[in-house]
Amino acid sequence: MSTSTSTPAPAQADTTARKSSVDWRSYIIYIGLVLVYGICVIFLHDSGFATAENLLNIFRQTAMIAFMAVAVTFVIASAEIDLSVGAVAGLASVTAAMGVAAGGPVTGALAGIGTGVLVGLVNGSLVAFARIPSFLVTLGMMGIALGVAMWITGSAPQPILSPGFNAFFGGGSVGPIPALLIWVVIATIIGAIVMHRTAYGRRVLATGGNEQAAIYSGVRTRRIIFSVLMASAVAASIAGMLYAGRLESGRYQWGSGDELSVIAAVILGGTSLFGGRGAVVGSVIGALLIGVINNGLVLAGLDTSQQNIVRGVIIILAVALARRK
Repeated sequence: MSTSTSTPAPAQADTTARKSSVDWRSYIIYIGLVLVYGICVIFLHDSGFATAENLLNIFRQTAMIAFMAVAVTFVIASAEIDLSVGAVAGLASVTAAMGVAAGGPVTGALAGIGTGVLVGLVNGSLVAFARIPSFLVTLGMMGIALGVAMWITGSAPQPILSPGFNAFFGGGSVGPIPALLIWVVIATIIGAIVMHRTAYGRRVLATGGNEQAAIYSGVRTRRIIFSVLMASAVAASIAGMLYAGRLESGRYQWGSGDELSVIAAVILGGTSLFGGRGAVVGSVIGALLIGVINNGLVLAGLDTSQQNIVRGVIIILAVALARRK
């Protein structure tokens, strides 16, 4: 009798310890955001860091990264990667701008979304069905999207003269709330529900955690991989239109380099770089953390080269954190 009551105790204690460890790590990104924000407030107070105007500016600058990070969370949770999101955003901003000029805001929106669908179809098919590594496919697509955007525009900006398009895609607001923030909140809510409350989300995590085991459980992993890459490309195209709407023009430069910030945000937010675990809200907080750091670097007077060094360190730390997890 004494044996049966004493044996489970160590196992129970071990389980409790492991749960406590996981719970603690899940809050690291929030603690990090508070600490970095506090440091910036203390040292950059005279530079206007804590003003309402600057905080709204951080949200606006971070919105596109956060929006793409929601979709890329699913990609990385499925043990894949998408390096093309920044270039696709730039291409979609250009095609949307040209569509607005040719047929109005609806045509522009359809052109932008269509760009994402086409890219997602190519990326998803090559990775899921041709079984080419997603790193190689999306790296190649990054170059293709950038090249096409430069080619069709002659590297010239494409102005958007539609107030309705610009207001809907990032340039407007609902009362004091910027439209960009509304887009991000909606995407975050949808992404979190799908990831944590639906069978699809469980299949994504199962695919990333152990694809063979997922197949034996009846999960059509190839379809899952295709779908997450499709969603990532479409999200990137919407982010491109958010850039275009906010800045009232389409340019191939919009989104340039965003892929690294997006991936860093996702990893910092708690998604495993090796698949099997995803945290949508954490990814958005990770994007906000990167936005706060970027803004702080600018207000601190660091030049572009120094800012790039700090961003590189952040990416390395994000990968190191992923390995520890």
